[in-house]
Amino acid sequence: MKKTILKKTKCMILAGAMILGLTACGSKEEQQTTTEQGFKPALDTSASGSITVAGGYDNFEALEAEFDRFNTYYPNVKLTFTKVDDYNNMIGTVLNGNDAPDIYVNYSWMYGREQYKSSIDHAEDLSDPALGLNLNCIRKNIILNTDDGKLPMVPVFSNTYGMLVNNSLFEKEGLSVPTTYKELVSVCEEFRKKGYKNPMMGFSKEETTSLFTLSIYPYFCGTVAGDAEAVKKLNALDPSAGEYLRSSLEKIVQFKNDGCVDLEACDKIENNYDAVILRFFEGDVPMMTGSGDTVSGTEKRESRSEAFIAAPFKYSFVPIPMSDDGANFLDMPNLQFSVNKDSKNLDMANEFMRFLITSEELNRMAQKKGLMSPTKDLSFNQMYAAFEAVPESRILSPEEIGLTDDAVIQLRQAVYKVGTGVMTIDEAVAAYGTLTP
Repeated sequence: MKKTILKKTKCMILAGAMILGLTACGSKEEQQTTTEQGFKPALDTSASGSITVAGGYDNFEALEAEFDRFNTYYPNVKLTFTKVDDYNNMIGTVLNGNDAPDIYVNYSWMYGREQYKSSIDHAEDLSDPALGLNLNCIRKNIILNTDDGKLPMVPVFSNTYGMLVNNSLFEKEGLSVPTTYKELVSVCEEFRKKGYKNPMMGFSKEETTSLFTLSIYPYFCGTVAGDAEAVKKLNALDPSAGEYLRSSLEKIVQFKNDGCVDLEACDKIENNYDAVILRFFEGDVPMMTGSGDTVSGTEKRESRSEAFIAAPFKYSFVPIPMSDDGANFLDMPNLQFSVNKDSKNLDMANEFMRFLITSEELNRMAQKKGLMSPTKDLSFNQMYAAFEAVPESRILSPEEIGLTDDAVIQLRQAVYKVGTGVMTIDEAVAAYGTLTP
């Protein structure tokens, strides 16, 4: 089945932080991919020049490590990463300027929006078989073509929702990491019996990336995946579409009533990134909801936690099993690269992309950055290995489902208001289309 990015903004989840990306499939994919047999230079290795990659990160050490590796093949090519302030709003201006980058971070939610037109217009079509990119190494769910069949960007990192698990605590108490909702409830009960006051925690002080959204959004996507009529009504903010939220809202209430989380304790976590990680590192929380972005910040914060330094433990990131059938894996791109088709160093920029878009290099870069790799092989990194065990039928692409940002915002507001007791299920269902922070 061919997937395309529609011309309306889709799934800019959590205030645009979660982003979606692009690929071809079917016979065309077979034509545009190459078999991975190790990188072999296609240009004169004595060639000199410079390549600039632009993005919004303050630093990009993982990419700079790839620069060093590329220089073992092309020692005379200088590669530089440059940060662009206010990236989303300024990248178009930068691309139209005299010092435009050769490669740049791009986002599929920019597609079809006039203010971001330059970021798409300047992008080279990376589906061109002549470029030799090994697109087949990337999971099909997170790489999609535009409506006209072009491929303006490819994901170099991916993202999902789940929970950090203190594997050492599970081993110590003789418990298994839950894979179904019944197991999750049972494990929480067992931990409480053993003296753990908060078996599962997460940020709940505000709606954005709250534990409610992180827990229920993959479940909700599973309830509407393949239901075109439901998606159409949800996107239109049709008041009757609130009924499509009911099962997810009921699950959130059940989740609370089953004692999986203590909201008073969760409300003491000041933010959904730094504070979540440091609270988890105190070592008495078996499970902590988060995203792949959360996981990426864990390694650097190990040295900031006195509790973790004093008693380090093994941890990993796993799907949250909100269904008795198992967990859903919500598969989303995190960061995507485009090549500036007007680059003065186009051949070498494409050569670097050909070097980078392989399982070996993408996995290496993702592991160094602490993010999930976009490749088909997740087993190489034990932090994310549990997601590889999710059956294909439960791997969901928000882009393929087609929910718009407006619809997702309504879901997020509804589950937060019901989860925090501000609204009943019936009230939230009836208010669909009008819910605001």
